[in-house]
Amino acid sequence: MCLFIETIRIEKGKAVNLSYHEQRLNATYRHIFGNILPAKEICLANHVCPAPDMDNMKCRVIYGRNGITEITYTPYIIRPIRSLRMVYDDDIEYAYKSTDRTSLNRLFARRGQQDDILIIRHGLLTDTSIANIALFDGAHWHTPCHPLLQGTCRASLIDLGVLHEADITPDMLSRFSRARLFNAMTGWGTVELDTKDIL
Repeated sequence: MCLFIETIRIEKGKAVNLSYHEQRLNATYRHIFGNILPAKEICLANHVCPAPDMDNMKCRVIYGRNGITEITYTPYIIRPIRSLRMVYDDDIEYAYKSTDRTSLNRLFARRGQQDDILIIRHGLLTDTSIANIALFDGAHWHTPCHPLLQGTCRASLIDLGVLHEADITPDMLSRFSRARLFNAMTGWGTVELDTKDIL
């Protein structure tokens, strides 16, 4: 059975960006399974109930055709990323956050001496193996228009006006000085590297 996942950051007993996770979960559910739930939508606030003393924790919500099947809470440790290797794959798809990461792991294995990969699809930057990316041009932060996965942190930052969407090719990297990697668990500004370290 096909299973999908939401990974939610718990900070000081609160679930971060929960409404964005809920929107993505329900959009995925409708697209993959149709409207077969007893209720019209899954309300994550009824399921994700962290203890008040939980901090820097990862809440993992797994769901499938029959709704939510598992919720776990574990400590989270950020993996250091100081360099990226560009890898090219025009066929990769990861529009829905699935527990099956076979295609991403296959590309990750091609990273060589770098810490992670930056996936190029149809000549455009998309994501790393675990995060969305943004690039700084000296005035603004830009994120690819067509990421592999529409991240919840990415959606929040776009709504706040922090990020601007753009089509970015590998040849355009020299126009940018810094890159930031971010996802639901890695907050904005936590992981930053020089674009010269994207090979």
